[in-house]
Amino acid sequence: MTNFNITRRHFGMLAAGAAAAAALPLAARAAGGAAVAATFPGNWEDGYRKVLSPIVKQSGYDLTIAPALAQDQLAKVMASPGNPPYDTLLMSPGQTAVALDNDLIQKIDPSRLKNWSMLDPSFQGEYGPTVTIEVNGIAYNPDLVPRPKGYRDLFENPAYKGLVSWTGFASNTAVMAYTEIAKIYGSGPNDMEAVFKLFKDHPEHLKGVVDSTNHQMTLFQQGEIAVFMCSTGNVARLKSLGLKAEYVAPETGSPAAPVNIHLTKGSRNLDAAYAYMDAAISKAAQDALKMPPTEMFPTNKDVALTPGIEAYVTRDQLSKMVYPDWAAINKNRDEWIRKFDALVAG
Repeated sequence: MTNFNITRRHFGMLAAGAAAAAALPLAARAAGGAAVAATFPGNWEDGYRKVLSPIVKQSGYDLTIAPALAQDQLAKVMASPGNPPYDTLLMSPGQTAVALDNDLIQKIDPSRLKNWSMLDPSFQGEYGPTVTIEVNGIAYNPDLVPRPKGYRDLFENPAYKGLVSWTGFASNTAVMAYTEIAKIYGSGPNDMEAVFKLFKDHPEHLKGVVDSTNHQMTLFQQGEIAVFMCSTGNVARLKSLGLKAEYVAPETGSPAAPVNIHLTKGSRNLDAAYAYMDAAISKAAQDALKMPPTEMFPTNKDVALTPGIEAYVTRDQLSKMVYPDWAAINKNRDEWIRKFDALVAG
């Protein structure tokens, strides 16, 4: 990202990243027959370890799943670009743009992926395949609150007072929701001053700000909150745990983001990395990952959607999702993070 500056906050992230990279097992980081794949924590980590590791093993390689949020993946690779801690990264467009601008990822060779032809051209990225589309909206507990129509309800209907949780602008799910809220209360998706004013006018919402979606999931399970911004996968996970959780597509539209596997520049385990990438887009893997508790939208065109996924989105509806302008988001994101953190801190 052209406007990505190393602030004190980022310097701290990079230092932490370097320490974390050094802590990875030497066997996993060494060149050879094993790929170290950065994967989102939670459902992604569990699903990829259970489903992809055996498929990669059948191809003759080992796979080490290393859970890390996309922002943390960036920080760790930027801390050690000459000796990257991962062979592959898992990212949405916002972080992909940063990775490209900082020369952290490389173009792939599609001829090394036997399942490449099973992807729609829109999922065949030159820097790696799209493995799913994350569709975002609102999760709520129907036993505690009524079904919201959209974001406006959360601020204007007293039924939700004190029961809504938010995360900061480092979260892709959160920032996509905030750009939609900025359209409702401001002049457009980048009018975050309108969003900050909204939180100032509703300080009870600031009390519900936590550090991550995983934290929100825990609070939801404990009954301490009843609403949070989510992906459909978050709701699938909660339902698999026997919890009352439902998904709402906001009336203004559902923000969505493709999730892609990227080949890290400087990867020393290319054969294993390609085996992992190919496994992730295989019919066998996506048939398994489309089922609860992961319910990932399959990008392999031979994989049929389940009724559960179709309740969230169909293939025909993908083009109707709201796809944020990540170039604009990245340009402003650092400033938004600082302002929102200051607002939360009081």
